[in-house]
Amino acid sequence: MGLPFAKLHGAGNDYIAIDGRGLSRDWGELSRVMSELHFGAGSDGIVVVLPSDEAQVRMRIFNPDGSEAEMSGNGVRLFSKFVLDREIAVPGADGLTVETMAGVRTIQPTMSEGKMISARVAMGAPHLAPREIPVDVSVTGDVERVIDLPIEAGGRTIKVTCLSVGNPHAVHFPDVDVDDFPLNEIGPFVESHEYFPNKINFEIANVTDRGHLKARMFERGAGETLSSGTGSSAVCVAAKLHGFTDDAVEMSVPGGTLNLEWDGVGEVYLEGPTVEVYTGIWPD
Repeated sequence: MGLPFAKLHGAGNDYIAIDGRGLSRDWGELSRVMSELHFGAGSDGIVVVLPSDEAQVRMRIFNPDGSEAEMSGNGVRLFSKFVLDREIAVPGADGLTVETMAGVRTIQPTMSEGKMISARVAMGAPHLAPREIPVDVSVTGDVERVIDLPIEAGGRTIKVTCLSVGNPHAVHFPDVDVDDFPLNEIGPFVESHEYFPNKINFEIANVTDRGHLKARMFERGAGETLSSGTGSSAVCVAAKLHGFTDDAVEMSVPGGTLNLEWDGVGEVYLEGPTVEVYTGIWPD
């Protein structure tokens, strides 16, 4: 009969959603095959719906190379649309709770005619200590925050601010427009740099003013994507740590616009659109 799926996107970051309840599959291999642009459905990975003992539903998320990711802000938003539109779960008074590898996340949906059109996601509080990201502590020393860490990448020295929002990120604020920065050339060197034992996601950003940022993202295991929820969250936190921005920012990414909030202490909040592109049947 094949495997039913839906393809969705949030500001250009696209995922394939699958109801995996009661199924036993090699989800990593399936993500690798389905995510291929020309031979599969083409995506930034897959999100799988599973039962949860900790939340209303559980999300597993896999990159295009087959590796499993801890968390994705756009991914969990699209996952939630898939779940709510199909009434797999019904949100409570505070929203929909989703178990991820990075902990339980709460999604506050905006509904229209029974369909979710956007959502605000509580992304959790960022982890800033090098051991929690992780970053090699023999390089950073026993510090509370990793800000402007110099690394060699692709024949150049760049400074990165590192943190985790459920998965590891390194953020660089280049002197040039992000459109002119060789992200696809430098990204692989940063992703697999020896300082980052679990590899790392890499973001570059320009500060337009205290309420606006412009960014591009290179995702671990996926390459450059049109947007990234955790990547956008990491940029928001890094900019605030540098004193570049206020609590709320609007972020322009190649796939659209995302809105983020961080007060410097608690959780990061991400808000953005959700769109279902099409449904299909993947042959077994």
